[in-house]
Amino acid sequence: MHNMGILENKARARLFYKYLSKVYDTINPFIWNDEMRDEAIAWLDIHPDDHVLDVGSGTGFATEGLLQQTDHVYGLDQSIHQMEKAFTKFGKHDRVRFHRGDAERLPFADDSFDHVWSSGSIEYWPNPVDALEEFRRVTKPGGRVLVVGPDYPNSVVMQKLADAIMLFYDENEADRMFEAAGYTEFEHHIQQASPGSPKAITTVATVPETTDDSVSEPAVEQVPTSDPAAD
Repeated sequence: MHNMGILENKARARLFYKYLSKVYDTINPFIWNDEMRDEAIAWLDIHPDDHVLDVGSGTGFATEGLLQQTDHVYGLDQSIHQMEKAFTKFGKHDRVRFHRGDAERLPFADDSFDHVWSSGSIEYWPNPVDALEEFRRVTKPGGRVLVVGPDYPNSVVMQKLADAIMLFYDENEADRMFEAAGYTEFEHHIQQASPGSPKAITTVATVPETTDDSVSEPAVEQVPTSDPAAD
């Protein structure tokens, strides 16, 4: 159990993104750019007919890249301010099916998606293993789950600052989280926009095979999406 940072609280995270949404697309390329995103998307090996869920879809930066691979993209976020930015890019009920909800309690049936993507979101989850279990639940056996998070800094000073704010983790901690969530096959990649910029740790996991029948179309449970899931 890790010590939670100040932003690993859903209400605080929503407030944080209320203001960050105004400048997110301006500052994001310095940390997570098109080249890094597209490199990671290639690791999912998405086919044109695949259904892909983008958890923590935010303003739609990753969503835009996913749409280059398939027309079946679903976005989920708990911040309406971030989602409104995405609506201006894709429409509210057009190319992307948007849902407002919680990564730790996904409003989708088992085996709904071929792949699940999440970038820049895990660092705000109070219980990351719970969310990773949910990703495994809604992804078809043999599908891939890809999670991008902030790599743990080397400097002791920066480590203390990082721990106080939100979740930063290294490959050992990533191993622990994914194993605890029931994954047996996964690999980590370290990505960086430029020398000296923050590093990202990108984990690609394969959902274990089961004998359950998978569904062909994502089935959404009847839960309200006008308000975020309860904290």
